Amino acid sequence: MKRWIAGAACGMALMSGSGHGWAQTTDAAAMKARLEQVASSYTKDNAFMGTVLVVNSNETLLNRGYGMADLEWEIPNVPEAKFRLGSLTKQFTATLILLLQQDGKLKISDPVSKYLPDSPKTWEKITLANLLGHTSGIPNFTSLKEFGVWRMSPHTTEEELAFFRDKPLEFEPGSKFSYSNSNFEVLGAVIEKVSGKKYGELLQERIFQPLGMDDTGLDNDELILPKRAEGYMPGPKGLVVARSESMTVPWAAGSLYSTTGDLLKWERGLFGGRVLNADSLKAMTTPGLGNYGLGVGVETRDGVRIVSHGGGIEGFNTQLMYAPEKRIAVIVLGNVNGGAPGSMGQQLMDVVLGRKVVLASERKAAPIAKEELAKFVGVYELSPQFTLTVAVGDDGLMVQGTNQPALPEQYEGLKNGHAFFFSTKVDAEIEFIPDASGKITSLILHQGGEDMPAKKQ
Repeated sequence: MKRWIAGAACGMALMSGSGHGWAQTTDAAAMKARLEQVASSYTKDNAFMGTVLVVNSNETLLNRGYGMADLEWEIPNVPEAKFRLGSLTKQFTATLILLLQQDGKLKISDPVSKYLPDSPKTWEKITLANLLGHTSGIPNFTSLKEFGVWRMSPHTTEEELAFFRDKPLEFEPGSKFSYSNSNFEVLGAVIEKVSGKKYGELLQERIFQPLGMDDTGLDNDELILPKRAEGYMPGPKGLVVARSESMTVPWAAGSLYSTTGDLLKWERGLFGGRVLNADSLKAMTTPGLGNYGLGVGVETRDGVRIVSHGGGIEGFNTQLMYAPEKRIAVIVLGNVNGGAPGSMGQQLMDVVLGRKVVLASERKAAPIAKEELAKFVGVYELSPQFTLTVAVGDDGLMVQGTNQPALPEQYEGLKNGHAFFFSTKVDAEIEFIPDASGKITSLILHQGGEDMPAKKQ
């Protein structure tokens, strides 16, 4: 149930492979070839296994599987394979809330306590809109120290809310953006209370069945699911099977499964006016704090609006992107934990939009004296939970993210700051920014289409 972008906490894990320099073309055959090259570059050493679908209007540009859906049985991934979605689930939960508002059964401006009367007093200022936009201040229950053990057992909705409801708020509701899976668990409870139906039942009735999403549903611990992809994670000697939490735990924040084809039906139905009315869709896709709408991230780059979300759960990482005005869909479903789907998705979108894409192996190193490297050394804070530690190694700069191995960097040259890249293993660039006196006081991590600043401690 990751944040909607490939955030700093998983930033250094993105893998890339080989390729050649590229100036983007609008030629359809060349574009398809480049999309295939970009996607394939992530598959080295099984850093990415999964399925990818790229569609421009009504033209399918890329639709294939990579690696194995099941390594033990040597079953390859195919477009029909079903993957757990993680936090892509949130946009479906948000849609149910907006549909109930259209039905006149709730208002997102109302306080949570109107629909859940036993809510704690600390939640009295929290509205449904705060929950939808991650501005409630309720702490993220997946970050609590007890979560690691607690998540492995099944829990009821009441037990789920009880797990975090008495924790103090992290800030005044509405004052900040802070991604919290807890928000969407509360929304799931509101949906069931207001509708009188089970969350999964309402999803089928209001969204999946009308759109013909026959390969999408709410996962559960006992479900035998045909064409299900197994989830994996990197281990010391290669991939290992990822042990799953109970699917009762991520629930309305992250328990759906689907295919690339069904998610294309979803995007076309949502933005084609077949799910929400115009006012609801506008509310959903209007960015608020943190460039987050209601269950989706919204950004505009070079005049192009992109609505997106990422997902992560044991064994799976996913990315869903849609440019509504251009009708471009990029869907990446991976069954190996890591940042590849987020980075790949951004690059695939860039290719279709005609932007230049440079793979990690296409970057060229520039000379720099070893004594010059000392000025970059230090600890840089991307977030309170994630830092980059920069040191000088035998062969140049070494950068280590929190709880991650140190990785070598190569000097690329002077841009806005001194730019370094992670050789052929990580598709990311770091720019070290000097202050007015020339001292390095901050950096910017460029990765997955995001520019993440960090100050030197």
